[in-house]
Amino acid sequence: MRFEQLDVWKRASRLACEVYKATEKVQNWGFKDQITRSGLSVPSNIAEGEERETAKEKIRFLYYAKGSLGELVTQLYIGIEIGYLEKHSSMEMVKEAKELAKILGAMIKNKESQV
Repeated sequence: MRFEQLDVWKRASRLACEVYKATEKVQNWGFKDQITRSGLSVPSNIAEGEERETAKEKIRFLYYAKGSLGELVTQLYIGIEIGYLEKHSSMEMVKEAKELAKILGAMIKNKESQV
């Protein structure tokens, strides 16, 4: 299956876009760069993993994507706390990130059982 057909990739791509939109007016370049990079890393690693040849490589990149979701959730919480991000929309992104992490965890478990 091509990565573009994966619902998890589609959702992760939409989440990355939402992160960019939410940080559009953030003046702190370091924070903005870090949170947009973690958001962008999720669909990018899903795509890269799907393009790899071996199951072990595919799994490794799914773990990277899952790790980036943890990083993104952390940065969203911090962004809310320091007043860089609007709370309601950011908490919606946190919810989506956690759901995506569960999906990726299930995908990893499934692929690991096939190795």
